[in-house]
Amino acid sequence: MTALLAVSGLTRRFGGLIAVNGVSFGIARGEVVGLLGPNGSGKTTVLNMISGSLKPSSGAIRLDGENVAGHAPHEIARRGIARTFQLVRILPSLSVAENIVAALAFRKAPLWGDDARAAADRLLANVGLGGRGDERAENLTYIDQKRMELARALAAQPQLLLLDEWLAGLNPTELRVGIELIASLRDSGITILLVEHVMEAVRALCGRCIVMTAGTRIAEGPTAEVLGHPDVIRAYLGDGHA
Repeated sequence: MTALLAVSGLTRRFGGLIAVNGVSFGIARGEVVGLLGPNGSGKTTVLNMISGSLKPSSGAIRLDGENVAGHAPHEIARRGIARTFQLVRILPSLSVAENIVAALAFRKAPLWGDDARAAADRLLANVGLGGRGDERAENLTYIDQKRMELARALAAQPQLLLLDEWLAGLNPTELRVGIELIASLRDSGITILLVEHVMEAVRALCGRCIVMTAGTRIAEGPTAEVLGHPDVIRAYLGDGHA
């Protein structure tokens, strides 16, 4: 399959610290790929560069062959990359539906008025929030704020969806629901790059994984194979377990 996303030599320096060091990988259209690694390994920094929140110090990020490295976040979003965040970001003073309508107004093919509200209601239904559009966003539970944030990301009609620990902090019941929801997105054909520490979710959702530590890629391949790799076990658990 042709790569939808191709990252090559991606590097980000913060002064004398190299947070991401020459990372390269590709994601084919329709894949769900896990980006794994211990805390501080550079995963979120990679997502921030792909989404435009950070400019790479060097390297290329090609979406459908076009290098978008260093472009502004709104430009990258219009080209088809959407994301969620480790800490849920909502517009708390707005209703649930208005949070989605705000995204619909700024996408490449914007919607307004009744059309936007109808689209928002459909998106909310797709993530399990049907009929709740008039509630205040700040009154939602944690899992439902995550659902709303996901609906807002999907409102952009992304080619590539970046999920940064979207399943973190969920109880076992919520986790199962969350896995099923992401699986439904996968089955609809959306390409997903998933940063996650919940191995149950990684095994259920990701056909392939990329593992980072200390800013470098140390393993890539089929999920079961990668999770059993000695370097990956060592990165997570230390030398005594490899």
